[in-house]
Amino acid sequence: MSERHCEKPLVLSAGEPAGIGPDLCLGLAGNLSSAQTPIVVIADPEQLQIRARALALDVRLTRYEPGKPVAIESICVMPIDLANKNVCGTPDPSNVRALLDGLQQAVSGCLNGEFSALVTGPLQKSAVNDAGIAFTGHTEFLADAAGSGDPVMLLVADKLRVALVSTHLPLRDVANYISRERIRSVLEILHRDLIRLFGIRDPEIVVCGLNPHAGEGGHLGREDIDIIEPALQALRSGGMNVRGPMPADTAFTPAAGHADAVLAMYHDQGLPVIKYAGFGHAVNVTLGLPIIRTSVDHGTALDIAGTGNADPGSLRAAIELAASLAKR
Repeated sequence: MSERHCEKPLVLSAGEPAGIGPDLCLGLAGNLSSAQTPIVVIADPEQLQIRARALALDVRLTRYEPGKPVAIESICVMPIDLANKNVCGTPDPSNVRALLDGLQQAVSGCLNGEFSALVTGPLQKSAVNDAGIAFTGHTEFLADAAGSGDPVMLLVADKLRVALVSTHLPLRDVANYISRERIRSVLEILHRDLIRLFGIRDPEIVVCGLNPHAGEGGHLGREDIDIIEPALQALRSGGMNVRGPMPADTAFTPAAGHADAVLAMYHDQGLPVIKYAGFGHAVNVTLGLPIIRTSVDHGTALDIAGTGNADPGSLRAAIELAASLAKR
């Protein structure tokens, strides 16, 4: 049996058991021998076997044992115990606590050096909230679990990197959420981690305005003049290479000039661009954490769970990027 002896494994959470996360994890079975790093999957082994039968896959699972080499001929599983194992297409809130406990285990393993990085499959936010647990997304949950209060969401597709000032907020709340302090904090984290994780010596960052035409000189809103510009000016005075606020319909074009990253003010200002540019291979990276965390750029896709039609491209890209960042 071939085994990986020299590297710490990545830990991969399978995500919502009713979605395509288990399908994607099972799909790794034929590709593990060429992986650049060993992988441990957090999932319910029985649920994975049920899904494997539905997909007509002959997959061998082994149980993860800390400190022992991770075999590459099988899927190595750190087990969790789901309340309802036979789910496909319909999330069951009774499974949520086990899923979140598994994520907490993964974070703890990364913090104590057991794992080199965390890769996450998609969770169904509505199921978590239906279980009576306030939950806005992985980013915020992992920041709390890791003891970091100021995470930044970065989406990566090849050379395009898009970070967000606000993440999972209703659009009506965005303008009140954005402040000079928040923008400065996000840019400082983005700037630091572009250097620390991506090896960019002097990052160039383009910053989107909030309003159309970046406020049109105040005629379309004053947030760009009163909040964003002063925050950027303070950072420029400290030597950071930031440009903006720039109209969002210009910030992603060649007219904006070279950018190592673009900072968008809200979720749907930045994500449509990254998903158009890199759908199927874009990766979500959480900055500002004491651990490395990447994720797929898509949701649970409940409608195709168990059909064999799930595209593994984003998961493979998330694993490759996590391994690369961990080595750096």
